[in-house]
Amino acid sequence: MTLSDETPGGAGMHVHRLLDEAFAGVEMGPEQQDLKEEMRGNLVARVAELTAAGMGEPAAARRAVDELGDVRGILDATEPQPGPSGAAWQSRRVRPDPAFAVRTVVLSALATAGLVVLALAATLVDMPFAAQVVAVVVVAAVAGAITADALRQETTGSHPMPPARAAGYGAAMLLAVAALGAGWLYLRDAGLPWLIAGALVLVVAAALFTYLGATQTNRHKAWVVRQQQEAYGSDRFTEDPAAAARFGIYTVTVWLVAAAAFLALTLTAGWAWSWLAVVGGFVAMTVLIARMLFAPKP
Repeated sequence: MTLSDETPGGAGMHVHRLLDEAFAGVEMGPEQQDLKEEMRGNLVARVAELTAAGMGEPAAARRAVDELGDVRGILDATEPQPGPSGAAWQSRRVRPDPAFAVRTVVLSALATAGLVVLALAATLVDMPFAAQVVAVVVVAAVAGAITADALRQETTGSHPMPPARAAGYGAAMLLAVAALGAGWLYLRDAGLPWLIAGALVLVVAAALFTYLGATQTNRHKAWVVRQQQEAYGSDRFTEDPAAAARFGIYTVTVWLVAAAAFLALTLTAGWAWSWLAVVGGFVAMTVLIARMLFAPKP
């Protein structure tokens, strides 16, 4: 695919021009036009991610279209029954990054060592408390690092996530695991402040996950989106952005109430009953998801 030189204008203008060039010579019918419009929306979303990461609009548009690949190949990939084992899928297969595999193995070994320390602490009375705290920190940090690193990897079906957003997901995972670790330390007779700190950190992690999820754009490559829509159709959150925004607000509310109930039960009935608040939060989230996805559409 040959792309022309950069010209001034917004991201939409750049994407429109480059996409027209990519489709030059393609016989356009209703299906091809629908696919082109789907590609346009995906490219605009991808350009928004790249510009948010600091790239200029012309360069971002060019890179997004380059990542798209050959249009004729995508059109071939949307033919019936391409399948994961078909030639279209194999031609676009992204090989795993060896450096990523090495980093994951090394970090997983560190996390395993931290879990071993915590397991020994559950059986050995003389395990130093400082060693347990360090083990919790190591496990939480490794969980966050692996999450962020994995989201930065390109896959066969998805573009890599921008560094800042991947780091946000990594930080949210770190906080969530650290909160669970603080709860574990509380059970090891570390004192009530550890439980309170863990509950607060868990609320922050839930809020961060909710924000990132509510603002996440589509990372799927255009030919994958086409296959998914043909197989399953679009979901309600894609068709109704307001419903997705309400879902984010409801999620934060549910987990704030669950965290408050967890603290109240811990201080009154004891920690053995406090986990009912967590169970209640999961039940409420399950009902919420069912209602949001399957309720009658406006």
